[in-house]
Amino acid sequence: MSIRATVPITLGPQTCGALTADGGAEHEWLVTDGLGGFAAGTAAGLRTRRYHALLTVADPATAVRRVGLVSLDLTLTLPSGAHVPLFTHQWASGAIAPQGHRHLESFTLADGLPRWRWRVGDVVIERELAMRHGCPSLAVVHRVVSAPEPVGLAVAAMCTWRDAHGGRHADGPPPRTTQLGDGVLVEDAYRLAGPGWQPGGGWHLGAYHRQEADRGLAATEDLWLAGTFVDRVAPGGTSEISAWAGPLDQRPPAASAVVAAARERAHTLRATAKADGSDADLVLAADQFVVRGPDGPDVVAGYPWFGSYLGDTMTGYEGLFLETGRADEGRELLLARTRAAARAAREQSGPWGPHGSLDAPLWLVHAVDRHVARTGDSDLAHELAGPLGRLLRGHLGGRGALGVDPADELVRLDGEALSWMNAATEHGPVTPRIGKPVEINALWVNALAALAGLHEEAGRDAGELRDRHARARASFAARYRAPEGWLYDVVDGPASAYPLGAGAFDDDPSLRPNQLLAWSLPHAPLAGRADPDRDRAAVRAVGAALLTPLGLRTLAPTEYGYQGTHRGGRDERDIAYHQGTVWPWLIGPYADACAATGLPTEGLLTGLEAHLRDWGLGSLSETADGDPPHRASGCPFSARAVAEALRTRGYAR
Repeated sequence: MSIRATVPITLGPQTCGALTADGGAEHEWLVTDGLGGFAAGTAAGLRTRRYHALLTVADPATAVRRVGLVSLDLTLTLPSGAHVPLFTHQWASGAIAPQGHRHLESFTLADGLPRWRWRVGDVVIERELAMRHGCPSLAVVHRVVSAPEPVGLAVAAMCTWRDAHGGRHADGPPPRTTQLGDGVLVEDAYRLAGPGWQPGGGWHLGAYHRQEADRGLAATEDLWLAGTFVDRVAPGGTSEISAWAGPLDQRPPAASAVVAAARERAHTLRATAKADGSDADLVLAADQFVVRGPDGPDVVAGYPWFGSYLGDTMTGYEGLFLETGRADEGRELLLARTRAAARAAREQSGPWGPHGSLDAPLWLVHAVDRHVARTGDSDLAHELAGPLGRLLRGHLGGRGALGVDPADELVRLDGEALSWMNAATEHGPVTPRIGKPVEINALWVNALAALAGLHEEAGRDAGELRDRHARARASFAARYRAPEGWLYDVVDGPASAYPLGAGAFDDDPSLRPNQLLAWSLPHAPLAGRADPDRDRAAVRAVGAALLTPLGLRTLAPTEYGYQGTHRGGRDERDIAYHQGTVWPWLIGPYADACAATGLPTEGLLTGLEAHLRDWGLGSLSETADGDPPHRASGCPFSARAVAEALRTRGYAR
């Protein structure tokens, strides 16, 4: 097929030049370095999060991120001598000063790269930036598109050096700087270089992050002016600035060369995936989450604040790797993560990582199964069948919160808030899920069949696994049918497990999307059963109550405890997280369940494709409000959401 560039996302002055609820400050962009570091901000140029910065660096050994270069504040000097700030800050006092966003003519995201264009009368200035893939390195190119004569460009470097989740203030020491001929070295951690460097100094107090305030978190920090790059540029000319960490004596290529290389890499990614149109947007979005970590390929669950979690990685594996032509990287990842998970299970330290879930190893088995099925890699099956079997025996052997009930071969969860629905407040878990959660048991039945297939592919006997699978599958079919017409969300759970009203029953019939895995997985427990009308009616009930343009609600609006908005402080957001909030990644299981039960799938991605231009530009958000108009919330750039849209695009469009 012919591969063309993606259609650029362009915002005009009424959007990118406004800081209102629907303006440019609500549209975020992201550029990554392939190592876990990134640059991020808004189309309006206003920093609204503590994570918004131009150089955030991931430690190569620990993956911990630190913020370095916060902003490059551009001031234009016109031929008349007038100075026009083109940058914008909001301060703790409430003031927005200066207001450079008012001069924005457009913001464009093309080939995954952001570009701003300011117009001041007959003078037009552009800024484009990129990161050098595989290096913690930023490239910024300023271009004088039109002007009657040369103009002055002064670019103030606002700096810090802090944990990405924290702040730095003037009550402590300023960042240590070493002045160099063409720039500055900050904290011996990163370096800036460009034309006409003039050393600076002094704190700018009270930079305000409105998104952090809305989330009930610390919302201010102080910024250090390290100095200013000063240049005079003729019409058609450029002025380039570089910032980099890592080996500080290894100067990166010219900024314009880094931008050109990033654009060429975007073309290669599209061509490798044979993707066009919105598919190509998704391919470029997927690339942002695939990183090279300390132990090889890895996946960042979401930007700007998430790290790498086994459950998220393996849920999104098929979309991120197999749909994008990255099977070799994926194979390396599966080998490394299986070994790490098995080692962690032996040490009883948990194979899922912080903020993960107990279903993570089951998703790992699923990912290996899909890789072998789609690539025919019998060598991988031979290598991982044994370790995966030992991993599951250790994980479900009764030493921890999960165990197999010998009475029915189903998995029981005895800990609270340990499934993927793991939100909790100081009052306890919001969705405890003690008992036998439907999605964990659907994954368990799927894993038994998948593991049996891997053993057979490797030439090993799988008789015991096949017997266990048959028993668990029969128990699932007999146990989870609820009289309401859909599946129980949890069975065999104590009534006292639901203090917040999620369902005060031994068997919880709350209408949630978890049951979709009973039909959507390749070896799903209800796939191909002898009651297609009943299955179709159950999936239809899920769609009628939970489906939205951006994915599925986590609880039906008619259920007790439903929360229609995902806003407010930490506790408010955590209570709503799985009590009605929409999760876009769930569109994948829903589409699969529809296909498995004979329901139509056309048009399921229409809203998500439009969402590529809504909030996290060129990507999909982690969550959204359950109530219309389903405003995005949570993390603006979500790996699972992008992965599942990629995986199902062939039949859900």
